[in-house]
Amino acid sequence: MGIVKISDDLHDDLREASKVMARSINAQAEFWIRVGMLAELHPQLSYQQLCRKLLKNKSSTLQDLLNELDPSENPG
Repeated sequence: MGIVKISDDLHDDLREASKVMARSINAQAEFWIRVGMLAELHPQLSYQQLCRKLLKNKSSTLQDLLNELDPSENPG
């Protein structure tokens, strides 16, 4: 596990979002990171479509998730 430095304001946003979504602060950060990475790689998809992909593919790592979503673009 690594440490990522973020601004105090973003940390406050994470804390508030995690309360609303009933997630830990770390789980909320991981969710935002996963959604953000998928959004960058699949800009044609809506937020709802990205969330559906995350729900269908409960991979443990981002690389596994990307391989499941686009095996031809991510050969391993």
